[in-house]
Amino acid sequence: MEGFRKIDWAEKHMKVLARIREEMRKDRPLEGLRVGMALHVEAKTAVLVKTLIEAGAEVAITGCNPMSSQDDVANALREMGIKCYAKRGMSVEEYYTAIARVADFRPDIVVDDGADLIFELHRRGQKVRGASEETTTGVLRLKAMEKEGVLQFPVIAVNDALTKYLFDNRYGTGQSTVDGIMRATNMLLAGKRVVVAGYGWCGRGIAMRCRGMGANVIITEVDEIRALEAIMDGFTVMDMDSASEIGDVFITATGNRDVVREEHMMKMKDGAILANAGHFNVEVDVRALERIARSVREVRKNVKEYDLGNKRLYLLAEGRLVNLVAGDGHPIEVMDMSFSDQALAVRYIAENWEKLEKRVYRLPEELDRKVARLKLETLGIKIDRLSEEQIKYLTDWRSGT
Repeated sequence: MEGFRKIDWAEKHMKVLARIREEMRKDRPLEGLRVGMALHVEAKTAVLVKTLIEAGAEVAITGCNPMSSQDDVANALREMGIKCYAKRGMSVEEYYTAIARVADFRPDIVVDDGADLIFELHRRGQKVRGASEETTTGVLRLKAMEKEGVLQFPVIAVNDALTKYLFDNRYGTGQSTVDGIMRATNMLLAGKRVVVAGYGWCGRGIAMRCRGMGANVIITEVDEIRALEAIMDGFTVMDMDSASEIGDVFITATGNRDVVREEHMMKMKDGAILANAGHFNVEVDVRALERIARSVREVRKNVKEYDLGNKRLYLLAEGRLVNLVAGDGHPIEVMDMSFSDQALAVRYIAENWEKLEKRVYRLPEELDRKVARLKLETLGIKIDRLSEEQIKYLTDWRSGT
């Protein structure tokens, strides 16, 4: 069965998570606990699910995006006896029904990506020991809840771990976004003007990889510091109004809505391609695109052509996550670190939830560094260690020149 083959392939290349699984299999820190999950259901996610089960947990899982689940992997999980409610191509109603079914499972701990499951549990007022959140968008929403004083349980912002965002957001999003665009279009990036909206860690990764493919990359930003960074990194920076007139491919990675709007679409050249790498399908104003189009047709899998009369624009993956809808998501070795962070976060909540306040926490530094250390070990790489004299020099204010 294809789903089992995908999981087996991912498992072979997730060596850090395998080391953590060995520890958790012996200790069984999740014995008797229920873990509810809302993640992109694909092969790497299945390896995390298996890890939590071997740590003693009972698991229920659904997707965190209507289009990102892989049916063969979801079927494989169900054949393993796992409560899996994910399927590809859900309607909005089906998506939230599946979220509700995981909430009905009454989880003790939650692993979320985008915070929709966490919001459902808040809406119900269900008691939860804690949660871990995978992505930038979800963390932003949860920090807003904390600020308003409405967060009902502690959340570990796994996205803010160094071994997550420096690698997953940058190298993972960079490679997988380009991969999704290439699979959907089979077009050449070299020589094209690629407009990347947002120069956070995801945008940096996308810009880096597109430049590596020979594209002329333009960055749009609302943050002065990031705009300056992009300039110093050698990219062209301009506002979206200006970029919309010259871009060939537009990729959004901001975590915000209405980044590419009707006024921008009206300025775009014939054949411009629109893709989104942010969590929700709100960064490209798809409703506006549908409103101004005379006709819409699917010209390739995951490519819709919008005929505006005087030109045609092409939307990839319905404006949803192009790397997961049109591809397989982040590379396995990158998700090895991110899901190791998740496994350690779940264990940390299980062992410390009574001491945690109702706020958003970063993953403890010692766990973050543990993942980095294990990653280096699995790569066979040794690094230096500080001597006692060096430690003293760095910590003693009396030391001078």
